Amino acid sequence: MPRSKSLGDIVEIELPDGKKAYGRVYREYTVGIFNGFYGSVEELDISVGYYRFIGLYRTDLNKLRTAAKLPFSDTEDPWPPDKVVVDAITGKGSLYHHGQIFPCSYEECKNLEVCAVWHTYHVIDMLMGNEKWDKTIRKPLDV
Repeated sequence: MPRSKSLGDIVEIELPDGKKAYGRVYREYTVGIFNGFYGSVEELDISVGYYRFIGLYRTDLNKLRTAAKLPFSDTEDPWPPDKVVVDAITGKGSLYHHGQIFPCSYEECKNLEVCAVWHTYHVIDMLMGNEKWDKTIRKPLDV
């Protein structure tokens, strides 16, 4: 049975070309995916920064292998960066910050990741350069 992940766990995402991507677990089943592809976790340089922060279904996240642990320090925030929530009916955007939703202007949220939850296969497609899933949620915002 897959084990629950803890904040700061480094999870491994196996890619079809034999390489691996790694991500750090944040609150609310969000994974900060590090830039780059690797042969093993030993090659990972955490200073490379993040490609993006993606929410995964809990069942999918728990199926990923925990490759290492990088606990959050007292000065780090285990919440992922702000996202924009786009109402599917009205197209209006709102700011999602630390588990709460707030009104925002277009300028405040136009470049934020759209709040969504993905399966692992969606993330693998994104990492391999396929933008079809992103196109399903990226529409002009009416904030």
